[in-house]
Amino acid sequence: MAGHSHWAGIKHKKALVDAKRGKLWSKLAKAIIVAAKLGGPDPDSNIRLRAAIDEAKAVSLPKENIQRAIRRGSGEGETEQLEELVYEGYGPGGVAVLAEAVTDNRNRTAPEIKKIFEICGGKLGTTGCVAWNFDKKGLFVIPKSIPQKPALTEDAVMEIVLEADADEVTETEDGFEIICRPEAYEQVYNALQTAGIEPEDSQLSLMPKDRATVQDADTAAKIFKLLEMLDDHDDVQKVSSNFDIPEAVMQELAK
Repeated sequence: MAGHSHWAGIKHKKALVDAKRGKLWSKLAKAIIVAAKLGGPDPDSNIRLRAAIDEAKAVSLPKENIQRAIRRGSGEGETEQLEELVYEGYGPGGVAVLAEAVTDNRNRTAPEIKKIFEICGGKLGTTGCVAWNFDKKGLFVIPKSIPQKPALTEDAVMEIVLEADADEVTETEDGFEIICRPEAYEQVYNALQTAGIEPEDSQLSLMPKDRATVQDADTAAKIFKLLEMLDDHDDVQKVSSNFDIPEAVMQELAK
């Protein structure tokens, strides 16, 4: 199991929506506010905003909430001083962990993130300690079967997206993951739309260049606990890691 696959997967998001809809919607609205503030309110010319809106739509954030967040990011109406921060550190087994956060009070958020790392057997590091191992990428998750195309194959998906400058197509148990450079995000999205394919998930995500294989279930369980606690923090937008867990270890973990 790849780290980015687990934490970017739509199934994880849907579970969060069911259990903590309000918290997730608040996080997504913050992401839209920041994206609009940094790149302007037009998603056609602001790739980051487009990706944030796509993520919000994937978990049914109401249209009026999306528009309100865009207006706030553009300086209309109520404004708030939100700051983007990336916390870097090491989890159990030495795996690299990045937590992207948006906060109105870094003096509150930093010690809380540090405590989560410590509780879970990890350690918060200094800026740049693990970021070198991650690249920003566009990520699309699509199912294997949709009404318009009931039996999608990896070759068929590749034919659709490679001409749009996608870098990689990977078949998973439930569907396909498409990875591209951030600059190609819009092209790949449009190619999928033209082919009648609506992604279950689409976002800009940090993905590791090199991975660390976790060889035992105890360490894997501790990593999952760390990532889930970070993911559950109100200010944390996304969590990325570079772990790979072999199938045998996953089976042991599931016992």
